[in-house]
Amino acid sequence: MEELMRLQKYLAHCGVAGRRKAEELIASGAVQVNGQTVREMGIKVGAQDIVHVRGERVKPESVKYYIMYNKPRGEVSTASDPEGRTTVLDRFKDFSVRLYPVGRLDFDSEGLIFLTNDGEFAKRVTHPRYGVKKTYIAKINSVLSKENINRLRQGVFVMGEKTRPAMVRVISTGANTQSLLITIGEGKNRQIRRMIEAVGSRVLTLKRIQCGVVRLGKTPLGKWRHLTESEVKYFLD
Repeated sequence: MEELMRLQKYLAHCGVAGRRKAEELIASGAVQVNGQTVREMGIKVGAQDIVHVRGERVKPESVKYYIMYNKPRGEVSTASDPEGRTTVLDRFKDFSVRLYPVGRLDFDSEGLIFLTNDGEFAKRVTHPRYGVKKTYIAKINSVLSKENINRLRQGVFVMGEKTRPAMVRVISTGANTQSLLITIGEGKNRQIRRMIEAVGSRVLTLKRIQCGVVRLGKTPLGKWRHLTESEVKYFLD
């Protein structure tokens, strides 16, 4: 009997996008199954079905790719940008398969971001259920008191919700600036910046340096590498 899967999972296996983005594509009417536009999330498809996204036929890809990219500031971490800005995928136009970014990294931030064509990998990295730790270096425009650093560690209110406990360590302190090493296990929109704003300061620069066991290391800005087998295994096992 042929195996069927939900349309959003099928699109993820085709390397179109992660499941959340795939759901947005379906809801927007960008997906057609056997010539019919589909907006329902529950529909299931299989190998016999013909699926198009924005007029282009898509099929599951048998070879999966897992890439760590050191994103510069000024690149959008989406597959496309309505404002015409440079995206993280512009450097991968000639890659052998269609990739998509895993999660988000702000336009004004730099550092580690994953690119893949494996929807399951993307889910394991981004879904709150898995609590993958992400570490950042944040340079801020003031010197925080011990009380405010402890507030960051214990959780502050961001967008009406209290953040989970975070690891926060002072790296260096200047006359009117401070650099912090911050590790969180969740990924709310612009979370680090909003956390810093919640204690009365502002982020000047932000760099993600680690996600799970994967470290940015010495990968130059704007360059990338394939994840090792053990790194991929960490997320998928």
